[in-house]
Amino acid sequence: MIKIKRFVTADMRREVHAIITVSDPTLSFHRQLEEVMDDYASLVRDAGGVMKPVFRRWFVSDSANQSAHLPHDGACATSVVEQAPLSLTKLALWVWMIEGAEVKQLVDGAFVVSCGGCTHLFEGSRCRPGLDSEAATYEMLSSTDSILHWQGGTLLDNSVRTWFFVQNVDVNYAGVVAGRNRSFREKGLAPHTRFIASTGIGGRNADSTVAVQMDSYSVLGLEPGQMRQVNAPDYLNPTHEYGVAFERATSVDYSDRRHLFISGTASIDNKGEVVWEGDIRRQTLRMWTNVEALLKAAECEWKDVGHMLVYLRDPADYCVVKEMFAERFPDIPYVILLAPVCRPGWLIEMECMAMKPIKTSCPSF
Repeated sequence: MIKIKRFVTADMRREVHAIITVSDPTLSFHRQLEEVMDDYASLVRDAGGVMKPVFRRWFVSDSANQSAHLPHDGACATSVVEQAPLSLTKLALWVWMIEGAEVKQLVDGAFVVSCGGCTHLFEGSRCRPGLDSEAATYEMLSSTDSILHWQGGTLLDNSVRTWFFVQNVDVNYAGVVAGRNRSFREKGLAPHTRFIASTGIGGRNADSTVAVQMDSYSVLGLEPGQMRQVNAPDYLNPTHEYGVAFERATSVDYSDRRHLFISGTASIDNKGEVVWEGDIRRQTLRMWTNVEALLKAAECEWKDVGHMLVYLRDPADYCVVKEMFAERFPDIPYVILLAPVCRPGWLIEMECMAMKPIKTSCPSF
């Protein structure tokens, strides 16, 4: 099954966000993979070569046994993470496609995308096997910074979005925070400069020695003010107030569109406290309130959202959350995944990306 959100920019360029899932959970893994790949091939074929994938992420139920069987076609940066779809299927796929994109592979899972304007750097499933979560996080961010330097940028000036998938998140997330904080201090990312929109969530790599893996997205060629941090202080406080370092959301304006990247967002208040502990329905509602506040702060609405990724700590909450999302968001692609949130009191977290057509004097995408 494929759910697609199609956008047309102010310059009549197309952009697509798609979530591909499996219809029958009783099928074998290979049959499920065939079904997803058939839908993916149809998506690419319908684009007629005009739109190309710029990023993909596979969500699998058993990375140790499944990752090696996934296609590695080199079409774009691709991530694989063990976050089982809670529909009891074995895999799902998120795809982001852009009209006019030219994709070139660099090194170590990094890809450069250009459309005649800015240059976009994507990394999928970067990892450092054998290192603890603090050292691995520090090393991965240093590597991204080095690649950006080769392209004429820096982590401070050009990184837009990161994702950290943490094995045994209740134990290893503290190391991710420490490694990121150390890296950011050295590279000038601070409350008075900027941080990076991010998700830190439970997730496993096929290699059991990988404590944390990272995906990242950066943009080079930006003008001052083109990228900005988005906050909703009446609802969520700055993360540095409770010892972590990421932006609630980041927006990037181009000549014909605004991209908004909303970080992993939970049922939190503007003091950094868990709201409605133990109540999945009320936590979901408060989470939506927080996300809506960030959308409004960026002059966006729910209709501008291209896809949503929803993370649950307890699979027993799936039926409730599935019903709530299906009723409120029938037209937005989303997938609900088994992935513990970084603080045990949070039962649910979500992230999303929005695209709003605008006309500006900024450089093009």
